[in-house]
Amino acid sequence: MRGAAGTGKTVVGLHRAAYLARATGSRVLFTTYIATLPAVLESLLARLAPDMVGRVDFMGVHAFSKRLLDERGIAYRVPRREARLAFDDAWNAIRASSPLRSARFTRRYWEDEVKHVIKGRGLTRFEEYADLSRVGRKHALPLETRQAVWDLYDAYATGLRKRGGTDWEDVVLMARDALRERPLDRYGAVIVDEAQDLSCAMVSMLHTLVGDRQDGLTLIGDGQQTIYPGGYTLGELGISLAGRGVVLDVNHRNTAEVLEFAKQMVADDQFVDIEGVDGVGDAVSAVTRSGSVPTVHRATSSGDHDAAMVARIRQVLHLVGTGHGDVGVLTATNQQADEVTAALRVAGIPVVPMQRYDGRTVDAVKVGTIKRAKGLEFKQVLLAHVKGRLLAEQTAAQTGVPSEADRERRELDRRELYVGMTRARDGLWVGVLR
Repeated sequence: MRGAAGTGKTVVGLHRAAYLARATGSRVLFTTYIATLPAVLESLLARLAPDMVGRVDFMGVHAFSKRLLDERGIAYRVPRREARLAFDDAWNAIRASSPLRSARFTRRYWEDEVKHVIKGRGLTRFEEYADLSRVGRKHALPLETRQAVWDLYDAYATGLRKRGGTDWEDVVLMARDALRERPLDRYGAVIVDEAQDLSCAMVSMLHTLVGDRQDGLTLIGDGQQTIYPGGYTLGELGISLAGRGVVLDVNHRNTAEVLEFAKQMVADDQFVDIEGVDGVGDAVSAVTRSGSVPTVHRATSSGDHDAAMVARIRQVLHLVGTGHGDVGVLTATNQQADEVTAALRVAGIPVVPMQRYDGRTVDAVKVGTIKRAKGLEFKQVLLAHVKGRLLAEQTAAQTGVPSEADRERRELDRRELYVGMTRARDGLWVGVLR
């Protein structure tokens, strides 16, 4: 099932989980990439179908992988700093003449290539990578460059083994292999929310739980909301949705004004959905609500930004039916979220960090990253510490000649802003810092 932001995909997924658990008598696994979202979804199910609480297991895909390995007695180490150190060593060993050192790309670009494209698919031979279409990455790589990337991956994997460490991709691959060796009969159905954020290996692992049984695997997502590098298609996994795909195209969450403003972030964005469908822009046929035009505050300093942010929160609290718990302040990074939290507490505004929010009603402003807010909504959203260049149309005069890595990163950052903006039901405020 796919559909643009605000079309009710998650709610439909929750109703489906309750229906399948009730109709089949089997347990259902409801999973997603974001670690903090399952607790919120469990609270929502308790309101929608309280009789099904305990029949649907909510957990992040990494948490499920760890639990499976623990149950099977398979040894692994929780990913820590070993992965970072191993990649540092592998990167520093690259010669200056390597194509990976080209100014057109960055270390982060190649780190994402190793993590999302190679390890995210569980590739084990260079020949597999040499012929890969690299769905989700915008720039073609010649064979020489792919060989250099593979050498980087190989050096990283070797260094990680020498340190006795694992990364999160290893944990998922170990869980996938454990299920292939000995299936788990615990679940009759698996539902995946925000499926576009998962890797090939993650979807393969979850598919192994239920196979091709009818109603076994439900994938809910929107390629437009992909905010991580790389991607995949179900065709790569041998999963066919022929005649079974459902598209939701009526926006019930956002006002027309909020949605129109948010669509500017992705108007020319091209992506490949997990079904292998090419998409451009936001596909919404109708919007059921209208409201005020979003506000953009271009701050002259951090103090000016925070004062305007506090003033906006106090302003919306005077609206009928709006309390502290209806407000979400979203940022790009955890450090920015910490800074926002500190500023609001100084102003005497109650705050709950997003990582501690479990979906239950709380009279406090939620603060966290946009990534943690995926799947959630708030009456009023404030996007804090936004970089002004992300709101501006990109031109050669503004940016010079951007590198491939710069262009791809800017597109992902603007897509993330789109996700943040579409969390807003009634009102949106954007605080811009240079």
